[in-house]
Amino acid sequence: MNTEILSLSSRDFEEDALIPASEAIRRGGLVVFPTETVYGIGADATNPEAVAGIFRAKGRPQDNPLIIHIAAPEDAEKYTYTSELYYKIAEAFMPGPITVIMRSRDVIPPETRAGLETVAVRCPEHPVARALIRLSGCPIAAPSANLSGSPSPTCVKHVIEDMKGRCEYIIDGGDCDFGLESTIVKIDDDGALTLLRPGKITVSDLSMLGVPVRVAHAVTDRLSDGEVALSPGMKYRHYAPRAEVLLLDGEVDRALAYVSDYAADRKAVIAYTEDVSEFREKLDGVAVYDFGLRADLEAQAHSLFAILREADKENFDVIFAPLPSEEGIGLALYNRMIRAAAHKIIRL
Repeated sequence: MNTEILSLSSRDFEEDALIPASEAIRRGGLVVFPTETVYGIGADATNPEAVAGIFRAKGRPQDNPLIIHIAAPEDAEKYTYTSELYYKIAEAFMPGPITVIMRSRDVIPPETRAGLETVAVRCPEHPVARALIRLSGCPIAAPSANLSGSPSPTCVKHVIEDMKGRCEYIIDGGDCDFGLESTIVKIDDDGALTLLRPGKITVSDLSMLGVPVRVAHAVTDRLSDGEVALSPGMKYRHYAPRAEVLLLDGEVDRALAYVSDYAADRKAVIAYTEDVSEFREKLDGVAVYDFGLRADLEAQAHSLFAILREADKENFDVIFAPLPSEEGIGLALYNRMIRAAAHKIIRL
């Protein structure tokens, strides 16, 4: 498939430039577009054949549900059974990096929602994404624009590596602002929220809505055998480079000793900025990637997937990284990193 790349400024662009891409969506094609979180590969969410194309392009298991993207929060009425709590969430956080799971209307086919009775809905903040949805005249189902299981793309360079030749258009809107996928919550029958995937909008942020907020065990643990994945990112090894990833839980001196003694020919370390010099000085021949300041969780979120993808090109045997905290945005980092590591944590 020939892929055309449309280069736009994320802040100053002419919507007419998106017409060819919107026409591709309407005729059942695939288009990669930027959001404030990561790049997504999108198709008409109401078209089962178009949605099937997403799964083929990514190599994604078909029991992994998709998020539908809408241009305005009130558009959810067309596709789901909304509630007062949905509109409280929308008023507080939309447009923005939050996805809400609600009971689906029949217009969204089972192929989009992996056979579930619910569907995940998000109104992105990125102006290019919303303009594309408006011009397309339909909700756009869009998982991250990467080959299934690999780190999500946060810049167009990484999108092209995975998706050129697999879609009709790639819209270059610059680097994504946050770098980790949206927060996903489910509205429960008792009026509470269950957090299914953490993101920039934290448990503390959600608690300000005045309703109970539960954290699904699969945020930090593996799904149980036979347990149904209610949202993307729950069931499979995700966000992972080809190299083995090991998370180190302990002080820097213990981490240094562990990495030094670990039997592998090609090793890499993801380290906080404060520790980079020490790792480089004491680990001769080990590649060291700067993860950002220890306290700057947003910088770490912004760089995580890009670091994993760049490290993947070097064919390391193992990549070591620090185990994040589970507080605030740290929970989103923890969630992505334990999946990249297939839950392999080394307690030092």
